[in-house]
Amino acid sequence: MRVRQLQLLGFKSFATTTTIHFEPGVTAIVGPNGSGKSNLVDAIRWVLGEHNPRDVRAPRLEDVIFNGTDTKAPLSMAEVSLTIDNDRGMLPIAFTELAITRRVYRSGESEYLI
Repeated sequence: MRVRQLQLLGFKSFATTTTIHFEPGVTAIVGPNGSGKSNLVDAIRWVLGEHNPRDVRAPRLEDVIFNGTDTKAPLSMAEVSLTIDNDRGMLPIAFTELAITRRVYRSGESEYLI
């Protein structure tokens, strides 16, 4: 079992849809300060069910939603999808992959899709 893909839309600094593919073997996330590396880790924690916004470095749950910049408008929701490879059958499901999606809206509503 391994993480196959992470897709973000409107989560913290990721204003547009961003997809990260994780290939088998060693994966490293590198980049300059402020490029979003920690936000990727926060996104994984969040989609896996983190309830305390402070544990993903946000004062309130709604603060994970992209808040806009001088050139980009704020978004109304954030969405993170995590795809897990289950080729070896380590998860007790009859599928070779599992996708978990979590959304939160500025209204405070949220939803999970599995």
